[in-house]
Amino acid sequence: MREYLEERGVSSAIDSSLYALPDYKRCVISLGELSAGMEYPSLNLAVVTEGQIIAQAMPRRVRKVKEKSNRERLQSFSDLSPGDLVVHDQHGIGQFVGFFKLRVDDVDKDYIKIAYAGTDSLYVPSTQLDMVAKYIGAGEEAAPAKLSKLGGTEWAKAKTRAKKAAREMAKELIKLYAARQRTAGHPFSPDNLWQSEFEDKFGYQETEDQLTSTIEIKEDMEKPIPMDRLLCGDVGYGKTEVALRAVMKCIMGGYQAAILVPTTVLAEQHYVTSMRRFAGYPVNIEVLSRFKTPAQIKRTLREIKLGSVDFVIGTHRLLQKDIEFHKLGLLVVDEEQRFGVSHKERLKSISNHVDVLTLSATPIPRTLNMALSGIRDMSTIEEPPQSRRPVQTYVIEHDNSIVCDAIRREVSRGGQVYYLHNRIENIDRVAGRLSEMLPGVRLAVAHGRMDEDTLGYVMEQMTAGEIQVLVCTTIIESGIDIPNVNTLIVEDADKLGLAQLHQIRGRVGRSPRRAYAYLTFRRGKLLTEIAEKRLSAIKEFAEFNSGFKIAMRDLEIRGAGTLLGAEQSGHMISVGYDMYLKLLEEAVLEEKGEKPPKRVDCPADLNVSAGIPEKYVPSAQQRMDIYRRIALIRTQEDCDDMISELVDRYGEPPEQVVVLTSVSMLRSEASQLGITEISQKEGWLTLKLIDFNMDSISTLYSLPDYTGRVKVLAGTDPAISLKLKGGSVVDEAVKFVRSYEYATRSPEETNVSV
Repeated sequence: MREYLEERGVSSAIDSSLYALPDYKRCVISLGELSAGMEYPSLNLAVVTEGQIIAQAMPRRVRKVKEKSNRERLQSFSDLSPGDLVVHDQHGIGQFVGFFKLRVDDVDKDYIKIAYAGTDSLYVPSTQLDMVAKYIGAGEEAAPAKLSKLGGTEWAKAKTRAKKAAREMAKELIKLYAARQRTAGHPFSPDNLWQSEFEDKFGYQETEDQLTSTIEIKEDMEKPIPMDRLLCGDVGYGKTEVALRAVMKCIMGGYQAAILVPTTVLAEQHYVTSMRRFAGYPVNIEVLSRFKTPAQIKRTLREIKLGSVDFVIGTHRLLQKDIEFHKLGLLVVDEEQRFGVSHKERLKSISNHVDVLTLSATPIPRTLNMALSGIRDMSTIEEPPQSRRPVQTYVIEHDNSIVCDAIRREVSRGGQVYYLHNRIENIDRVAGRLSEMLPGVRLAVAHGRMDEDTLGYVMEQMTAGEIQVLVCTTIIESGIDIPNVNTLIVEDADKLGLAQLHQIRGRVGRSPRRAYAYLTFRRGKLLTEIAEKRLSAIKEFAEFNSGFKIAMRDLEIRGAGTLLGAEQSGHMISVGYDMYLKLLEEAVLEEKGEKPPKRVDCPADLNVSAGIPEKYVPSAQQRMDIYRRIALIRTQEDCDDMISELVDRYGEPPEQVVVLTSVSMLRSEASQLGITEISQKEGWLTLKLIDFNMDSISTLYSLPDYTGRVKVLAGTDPAISLKLKGGSVVDEAVKFVRSYEYATRSPEETNVSV
């Protein structure tokens, strides 16, 4: 440390005792265990920790942001299990049976089997899984969807009707887009030195996703139209830090910022975090909650109106009509699903010309709908912080002996416990019973009806580690961060919502230590089908990034609902959520006068060994996910990204995997040229075409490598075939497709390319 300071022109001395204050203008280095520094202006004394100096010295990382559509961001979370309903682009709604390896023309290939109405089945090659999506319709509480019949006309008719409805809705969306574009916002200036310094002072290494989300949000803030962005990230993934960087940008631009939170306890915690992060900057931060006296609230309201408060953190109190901002530039809404309809209407009136950033771990279906359909922009944080471990989750009948053992085990390792009992009327009796069963364990109670002084005191004791078990209601649900709490016990978990359970479970496991969650239901109670699905989903999705999966699972259980009106839901149910969104995206582009991108509906059936060996990726579900993502490859950049990720996760990919990515690239190139199918049979490679002219075919015939090897096939669908030489089929197919592209160019294009 001394060398570090001397390199920067700061003379220093080492004094291990530090019994007396150092002399004026003298820097002293000592050993200690402070988490952060402090300043005493009246003593001319500053205490700075090593962590603060190192954090400031850390180089910033700049990452190229790759544009993704909202639907692509959630694509990898649509996991399939046998029995799930799926939608095939061309054949309609079927039931996923399983994953099969079949031998075709002396080559082993992977397929998924889909059962349709009657006894019909379809085997879809792994190279074409982009044409299959999980079906989400009216929700599992409604009647199950009707399976399509293979070869019938019902599916084509349903798609036509849905496309017509999507066009009508696209007109409504265009009106929304136009209104948003016409609304004047505050275009913030590019980052200044203080912004860079503030971000460099973050005490941890940011994840790549945090950096990307920050860039996306700041780019929105610099535009002249108001931002409306949803930031999704699992609990504890660093959404708050990203939001505070946006707040800093807003304040540096001369505007006020506000964070709206659902609970008083969370407001206080955000206040403490913000005071720590903005320390050393001339930023005046205030909090509005029921922990404040009427006199304090009155003074804060006056300062907000005058503009002397830069940043205010508040609960529903922020939404009351007596709030007047001097110059509000940014509104951050934490956990939007916790606010009611009336609150959201008030939010709309406040945020008409203001940048809005919404934070959510499990976005509610309607919010997810809006983000996926393009009404809102979306950023995602999918990468967990270093050293975090998933929470070990158990779903069991309530058993006092198991509960007491779990509490004793946590307390014996120096940890703390949340015991969630969500009925205030008898919560004290439950705490008393636990106290009798656990002699010597220090318990306390916390719920929303406690007066602010008592609740504040209890939470302070919990944070300080003086309480070992906190018997509480769902007041702990939002954002409470006590890393030493690593066991959670929930009574009557079947009565809580899926997203709510995920939020509550996120209160534990916020340290490198293994955390446990026990979700209990009454002994002998017969669970409803929906409650059972909820609890099995929360247990199934115990790993990282489960917030997105839970949001999608919630969408399946409750249904996709409506985007802009009930009249759309019937069409969405008839073709499935994913297909409806595809049709809607195309309709929106057409309404804007833009040409929708060509869909890759070109199957490629080649006799090559292309697949993902079980030895390389042992998990069948992970293989399915990777197959689908490889099938979605459209560009060389997509291909390179996929290979890099596979190398990072599983090691160098075998030849079959590389061939699989090449086949995806081939399908993408071919579909752009109007090629509808690529197949190989008895030494011939055949391309089926939408149409062709004889001039193109003549050009192809005349190419030196294809003389005597190309023939035109008569039939309903025009096609051309190439006699294979015996080398790599994929290489031959790629070369043939590119030669066909060359042959179809106009003379002017050909001359330019030459």
